[in-house]
Amino acid sequence: MFPTSLPNPDDNTADQIALDAPPAIDAVPKVETTPGGGLAVLQAAVATLPPKPGVYRMINAKGDVLYVGKAKHLKKRVVSYTRVDRMPIRLQRMVYETHHLEIVVTHTEAEALLLESNLIKQLKPRYNILLRDDKSFPYIVIPGGHDFPRVLKHRGARAKGNEYFGPFASTQAVNRTLTTLQKVFLLRSCTDAVYANRTRPCLLYQIKRCTAPCVGKINTTDYADLVRQAREFLHGDSRAIQDELAKNMDAAAAELNYETAARYRDRIRALTVVQSHQDINVSGMTETDVIGMQRANGQSCIQVFFFRGGQNYGNRAYFPAHAAEDTDGEIMEAFVGQFYANFPPPKEVILSIKIPNHALVSEALALRANRNVDLATPQRGDRKKIVEHAVINAREALLRRQAENSAQRALLDGTAEVFKLPAPPERIEVYDNSHISGTNMVGGMIVAGPSGLMKNAYRKFNIKTPDLAAGDDYGAMREVLTRRFARAQTEDPERTQGQWPDLVLLDGGEGQLNAGLQVLADLGIDDVNIASISKGPDRNAGREHFHMPGQAPFMLPPNHPVLYFLQRLRDEAHRFAITTHRAKRSKAIGQSTLDDVAGIGAARKKALIRHFGSARDVANAGITDLQTVEGISAAMAKKIYDHFHPEG
Repeated sequence: MFPTSLPNPDDNTADQIALDAPPAIDAVPKVETTPGGGLAVLQAAVATLPPKPGVYRMINAKGDVLYVGKAKHLKKRVVSYTRVDRMPIRLQRMVYETHHLEIVVTHTEAEALLLESNLIKQLKPRYNILLRDDKSFPYIVIPGGHDFPRVLKHRGARAKGNEYFGPFASTQAVNRTLTTLQKVFLLRSCTDAVYANRTRPCLLYQIKRCTAPCVGKINTTDYADLVRQAREFLHGDSRAIQDELAKNMDAAAAELNYETAARYRDRIRALTVVQSHQDINVSGMTETDVIGMQRANGQSCIQVFFFRGGQNYGNRAYFPAHAAEDTDGEIMEAFVGQFYANFPPPKEVILSIKIPNHALVSEALALRANRNVDLATPQRGDRKKIVEHAVINAREALLRRQAENSAQRALLDGTAEVFKLPAPPERIEVYDNSHISGTNMVGGMIVAGPSGLMKNAYRKFNIKTPDLAAGDDYGAMREVLTRRFARAQTEDPERTQGQWPDLVLLDGGEGQLNAGLQVLADLGIDDVNIASISKGPDRNAGREHFHMPGQAPFMLPPNHPVLYFLQRLRDEAHRFAITTHRAKRSKAIGQSTLDDVAGIGAARKKALIRHFGSARDVANAGITDLQTVEGISAAMAKKIYDHFHPEG
């Protein structure tokens, strides 16, 4: 969803678009280029481009997509890129690097806008405005197909027959709403398996958070009425529900049924607490996203507030990557396009900044949502105040981030001084291993940079060396580093994609350092800075020793800020490795020797375990005994027997 004018290589929109007919993908003939030959590529492409709407991709000689753009008229748009003297330096550089051009023809410009956003999110071209935070949002779901449906948190794909409410800005916002639903409507939250096997009410029933349908404490009609009320609450009809509960309370009290009246009173109180916690006026905003933007010192922050059913479902801050010459309107338009690529937009989207292609973006959002979407930039009234509230939050978030980045920069400068690096590191990789007596051994790599921990760059390694001795930490470290840097040599040999670290820090002492040095030497890598960190005497934190090639171990003063920084990185690597190991160990515990038998699925495995009691007893059983199990034929019984008795 972005501007069509030339200096704006930033167009972004919404989710995958199903065109009426498959789009035509045309590769414009490649032109062998010399430095600056990208201009010739575009000039040659112009003659073959159709006068139709579509999406174009500029690709360099390595096959990396430099830029994705959309156009109402492909030919006219690409022609504008041949006038390099009118473009900023950044776009001139993009044209310089272009090796060939690919296009996708669409039916309308709105479809091109949607497809462009999908491609930008998927390919992340370096010259586009990018929404770097691509996390999914949690929802609340009421599953269908059950007489006593539960309410639960949900992420991911949607299933038919279920009702979804959201999105929520965070897990905490979902959990608060789920707690309210439990208090006010007493709907069950247990899994269907737990529900089916209950013989008495659980603790939630005792503390008045559930009606215990599992043991028949409520009938289907009354429970369905609670589900109806919950739906109305999530749709914003909390006042009507409160009036209904008040009438029921008065009726119960008139009949001298004070215990029932007290239950209604408690539910009304819980509902009142929710209504009183609304921090800004959201009347009339049944399904609205409010998007505010603040820009300072070359950085931008965009805050998104979610309002559903008259309630604030939380907010989230984003920090899009963009060039200095990009205007506020272009950044906002690019953000809106990419933001709604993952989920349908609400009925109303309120922006703090006017965007260049308002009508086109509105049309694309409507196409994405399959209904009208009101895209507005209010100038007065309550909605203007709410937008200003979002802008204030964006300003505060941007100031916090810039302060954090400044502190992080100081720590990276100090790290460069401690390890005598030629420049402050932009990427630090920290490695650690985890195992129990050599079993389920894994390695973990965490990454830190100027913006803090880069969790999307974390990597885990399952140790695969077949003859590795149990508990051989040095061997495990050698395998992890070999796999890591051999892959970097293959995928980023020229070190232009940001995969190479400026500093490698190993959790351990001289042994780990020597293992790392040997791996780098074997791979022919001699320009990666490497060090290790070991715990000091009695493993006391604060007395760590640092080991570097060619010099004696050294310590930092106990109150040195870089020491605290490196300790945090080491502890994060340790946490990540342990978490990975525990997940692998838990998975191994759930496995069975029956999993290796061909033809044994979940149903047959369950039947065998129920009949014999354990996998060991199945392995010791004879063919005749195996045949007595439901679902086990004579042929299958022989296959199971032969698997456990290969000698016979």
